[in-house]
Amino acid sequence: MKYWLLFLCLFAAVPSWSENTYYRFRVYLKDKGNQTCNTDHPEAFLSEAAILRREQQQIPVSYSDLPISNSYKEQLANCGCALITESRWLSTVVVEYPDSSLVEKLKRLAFVDSVCWVWKGKHIPLQESDHTETLHIDKKTLRNRYGYAQKQIRMMKGDKLHKRGFKGKGMRIAVIDAGFTDVNRIDAFASTHIEGTRNIVYPGKTVYASDAHGTKVLSCLAANLPGIMTGTAPEATYWLIKSEDSNGESPIEQDYWAAAVEYADSVGAYIISSSLGYFDFDEPATDYTHEDLTGRKAFISQAAQMAAEKGLLVFTSAGNEGNTRWEKITVPADTPDILTVGAVTEKQKRSDFSSMGPTANGRIKPDVAAMGTNCCVIEPGGFIRQANGTSFSTPILAGLGACLWQALPQLNAAEIRVLIRQYASQAKQPDNELGYGVPNMYKSYKAGLKDGSKRR
Repeated sequence: MKYWLLFLCLFAAVPSWSENTYYRFRVYLKDKGNQTCNTDHPEAFLSEAAILRREQQQIPVSYSDLPISNSYKEQLANCGCALITESRWLSTVVVEYPDSSLVEKLKRLAFVDSVCWVWKGKHIPLQESDHTETLHIDKKTLRNRYGYAQKQIRMMKGDKLHKRGFKGKGMRIAVIDAGFTDVNRIDAFASTHIEGTRNIVYPGKTVYASDAHGTKVLSCLAANLPGIMTGTAPEATYWLIKSEDSNGESPIEQDYWAAAVEYADSVGAYIISSSLGYFDFDEPATDYTHEDLTGRKAFISQAAQMAAEKGLLVFTSAGNEGNTRWEKITVPADTPDILTVGAVTEKQKRSDFSSMGPTANGRIKPDVAAMGTNCCVIEPGGFIRQANGTSFSTPILAGLGACLWQALPQLNAAEIRVLIRQYASQAKQPDNELGYGVPNMYKSYKAGLKDGSKRR
């Protein structure tokens, strides 16, 4: 698994697995089949919160929002395969079969456009813990509210937004990651409003096990232990979604990510913070090249663009490949209408690992950058640590993005995205190392207020 090469070293015990090898295929559909739903009655397939977010931004419910017909899914199942996941936005279904010969069966179905392989492997059970005791952080309390996270918040003037009372209240943030071990036990998350969780990789299973990465990411956003660590949006509402399979690196993780984003949309999230990125897989034939970084080629980038078009404010990490042979951003960081976040040091210089642009079609990426070297994070077990990665610069900024949108509710996601870039440190001379630079969220807030007064 190459995930840790991108976003910090993660170590997990490899559990025992079944003897049988299974194959999973992404099935592209020509259409969605006969519909019992229609766009005039979105309440049949979208939550009230999701519909409200669209209405607030004057974004109509469209054909892409409609579910795939049950008839199509039944016909796929009748081929003898199991249905794994789907994307209504991109009209795809992922199926599993213990034999690669399934492809020819699928191709003969009249509604199937094409089929591609996305995963081969054995069923590995999720390792869960039955521990329930609260984990307390044993660290000296500092005099400032943010504790050991003060520098990463003050760098973008997030403390000034917080002083105005904007700490993310009322904003729904979906955190899409690999797992959130011990978040349900660490005292720094005791007051975090977690509205729900979703495990895309192991449906119905906990997200509070198997991987430490999401725990660290979430701490940058949601930790609330004054004097020890306070995140950038401690009063926001959170959905925790696991889309990364920590047992390997295969194209199916893009399908999991698409399902995660669509789920976030359906429950009415406003913000997505994702510290996942891809370019190479366990099967080299499925690797991406620099020429593929168009924002349109990668399946995951197509899903990210759709999320932006549905009115979600998407933050994604640029990647940690700046000092490797790849060097470039990963996908979905190449997506046009999302905020791709690079990393800087305490002195606001590019972290040497921070991935760079441009995209294959010449667009500036990353969009902006935040502190990503020596960030304060909380690890499973309840330990305060310093960590490096665009995995952490992303949620640090995403939380402040939620605070900014809370402060300027009259704006839509696209306008918030523009404001963040417009008042960053090198907005007049953006480049492909730090994009528009380090945001000044308080300047963005004041400019948004001024612009709002002009509109009235």
